[in-house]
Amino acid sequence: MNGPTPRYERAARRAQAAGRIPALSVALHRADREPWVFTVGGSGNPAHPLGPDSRFRIGSVTKTFTAVLVMQARDDGLLDLDQPVSAHLDVPAHGDATIRRLLSHTAGFQREPYGDVWDTLITPDAGRLIAELARAERVLPNARRFHYSNLGLAVLGHLVARVRGGTWAEVLTERILTPLGLTRTTVETPPEAVVGYLVDAYSDAVRPEPPVDLAGVGPAAQLWSTAADMARWAAFLAAPESIDPDGRVLAAATVDEMRWPLTTTDEALWAAGFGLGLILVPEGKRVVHVGHDGAMPGFLAGVYGRRGGDGNPGALGCAVLGSSGTAGETNELVHELLRLTVDLDPAEITPWRPAPPAPAAYRSILGRWWSEGTEFVFAWHDGRLQARVAEAPAGRPPAVFEPQDDPDVLRTVSGREAGELLRLTRDDDGTVSRMHWATYRFTRMQEAFDGGRASDGPV
Repeated sequence: MNGPTPRYERAARRAQAAGRIPALSVALHRADREPWVFTVGGSGNPAHPLGPDSRFRIGSVTKTFTAVLVMQARDDGLLDLDQPVSAHLDVPAHGDATIRRLLSHTAGFQREPYGDVWDTLITPDAGRLIAELARAERVLPNARRFHYSNLGLAVLGHLVARVRGGTWAEVLTERILTPLGLTRTTVETPPEAVVGYLVDAYSDAVRPEPPVDLAGVGPAAQLWSTAADMARWAAFLAAPESIDPDGRVLAAATVDEMRWPLTTTDEALWAAGFGLGLILVPEGKRVVHVGHDGAMPGFLAGVYGRRGGDGNPGALGCAVLGSSGTAGETNELVHELLRLTVDLDPAEITPWRPAPPAPAAYRSILGRWWSEGTEFVFAWHDGRLQARVAEAPAGRPPAVFEPQDDPDVLRTVSGREAGELLRLTRDDDGTVSRMHWATYRFTRMQEAFDGGRASDGPV
């Protein structure tokens, strides 16, 4: 066995043994290698021994699918994220909660539907779930802070079903699972289902957990899947331009919008954030893992893709699925494997090659400029005008500009001052002599706000 595979397997075996996980299935997806899948343990299903096709409950990873369905509907003009849910659902209460707030768990909805669903294991159907919103609490004021809510995401699943004219399961299959080829991801319990267990804390005994059909809560946590399917899904969340280059499921810019952090999950630690339906785990050095964890009786799941960093091969996703509902090692292993991948098997370094020069209209921009006493460097790379603070760390992405109808007006499309305009002022010979970016003046020499230079001494 060559390469990093033994290290991956050892990490998985160590997690399975330390966590006492009856069945563990892990997968890595990356743009430049064949998928890697590994299983250890036993399925508890005599008809289907543990293997790459074994299915696990993925719990709240389901929420990422519902979130993508919401964003599809937004992009198709069927809804607006800042609309209240009452614009699309006839709800008896809490209709003022906006779609955006529900996606980011900042609407203040109580965690679960009305009633003790995890005591009775009886969950309401879609109609009852909506009707009983009148009995559910807003446990926090709208936008006060992060508060995780299965109820909130379930409501969004039924909202999407309503605007699409089908059930949540039908819309999910038609609009995500089939286009992405996630053929082993299902709403219903498949024959290849692994048994989920409670592992005794004080012995090596295990007890099968009862099966639970979430019914109306399904859009929050119902799905079954394989590690390979979920690693591909994680890669989509990290790099949709690679997994879905035609944007059949969702435009890359929309997934980027989903990944923008809207809240932290802990006001003191800032160790994780939430975007639009996605958990964001910072890894340092401008690296973030994006995805979701999942839990159901007898199951835990971790599904994350890696964004940024040296050695990242692109479309890098990992899934760890386990058949114990208490083994935190399941959720830790997914991040360990993503780190090991770039440490042990980094992407090949792409050689630099010459490219055409900048268009003549923008060549006089290139080089060093000053604004607010700070030095900036404007350059032309990858067919676009870019800018960065001269002393910025090399790994910090530059601001990137796109010309508008007037070639002397450019829009910042990413990086610093995203969305703002860059306006060019030219001399009589066409040379750019001054610029205004987000209204701040840029000049070739360092100037005070009154146009004077410190080098000339006091006035």
